Amino acid sequence: MDTEVQVVTREKLVEDLRVVLADTEQLLKAVIGQSSEKLAALQPRIEENLRNAKARLAEFEQVASDKARAAAQATDDYAHEHPWRIAGVSALLGVALGLLIGRR
Repeated sequence: MDTEVQVVTREKLVEDLRVVLADTEQLLKAVIGQSSEKLAALQPRIEENLRNAKARLAEFEQVASDKARAAAQATDDYAHEHPWRIAGVSALLGVALGLLIGRR
C-alpha cells in the first residue's frame, strides 16, 4: 500500500470514528430526553457506522502490523548481511555514550 493510499485510509478511519462518536452522542441525547422511537431510528445507523469503523480500524491495524513486520525483517536481513557494520556502529555508539556519561 503506497503512502497516498495510507493517508486516505487513515483519514477515512478518522472520519468514520468521528461519525460513530457523533451518532453515539445523538444516541445518548435520545436516551436521556427522547422517545424510544428516536432511539430505535438511530440504532441501525449507529450499528452500521460502528461496524464500518471497526472494519477500517482492523484494516489499518493489519497494514501497520505488516509494515512493522517488514521493517523488522529488513533489519534482520541487513544485520545478517553486514554483521561487522552493525558491530562497528554499536561500538561507536557505546564509546560515545561512555564519553557522555564520563563527562557528568
